[in-house]
Amino acid sequence: MAKKIKQIAIYGKGGIGKSTTTSNISAALSVAGYKVMQFGCDPKSDSTNTLRGGEYIPTVLDTLRDKQIVRAHDVIFEGFNGIYCVEAGGPAPGVGCAGRGIITSVSLLKQQKVFEELDLDYVIYDVLGDVVCGGFAVPVREGIAEHVFTVTSADFMAIYAANNLFKGIHKYSTEGGALLGGVIANSINAPYAKDIVDDFVARTHTQVMEYVPRSVSVTQAELQGKTTIEADPDSNQAKVYKSLAQKIINHTESKVPAPMETSELRQWAAEWGKQLVALESGLIAPAAAGNL
Repeated sequence: MAKKIKQIAIYGKGGIGKSTTTSNISAALSVAGYKVMQFGCDPKSDSTNTLRGGEYIPTVLDTLRDKQIVRAHDVIFEGFNGIYCVEAGGPAPGVGCAGRGIITSVSLLKQQKVFEELDLDYVIYDVLGDVVCGGFAVPVREGIAEHVFTVTSADFMAIYAANNLFKGIHKYSTEGGALLGGVIANSINAPYAKDIVDDFVARTHTQVMEYVPRSVSVTQAELQGKTTIEADPDSNQAKVYKSLAQKIINHTESKVPAPMETSELRQWAAEWGKQLVALESGLIAPAAAGNL
């Protein structure tokens, strides 16, 4: 009987730290002894940079433009600790659909049965989460990914993007689409940031997988073209990523979230805005901010 490959998708708005988080999860899984492929689905094609010393790799779409026949191994490159790296790529700026790279790349690798050949344990899709496009919805819509996680912070636009993803998962859940594993709370240094994310996941019937603080060790590692797991494996930040990876290993049951309607989300955000003003002015105590 063939081994079951655990395929997960990690979404998040641009600039939220999605690729940083994804690459550190991949690195932590590989250090734990698993065979991992990271599949970059952002047209910027920079998902796997920190797994390869800061080096960009040829994308699937670029390779297809250069060659009539492409073997899957032409677009798979080894990175840190044997992690397999793939970048879907995108069209030339201003031309075509940015999601086409995902559709084309997934088809190429599946047709050539590469996942089975490489004996993978995990395939992790790193997907841009603030573009509403059929291509970017593929891992969810087609059920390619079994579990979906979203990276967010306490900022409104990050939460807005996460809530939109929840709407997509909800829409496709009755058609065999992927379900939500949980939220990865990134850049959580202030107590109120944790309270905001906790309130959001409670209202949308999901869970926080891990709270990831903002750390200079991440910046230092990325300036070297590395993940924190590689550059500073004994740091507190690396321990957080290893904890997150272990929770993903242990995760087995994903669910349909309950997204807020846009008007409800806007009202919720406005209430939190009032609380933060009151907190800043000293009208309420920090411990009380999340209870109003």
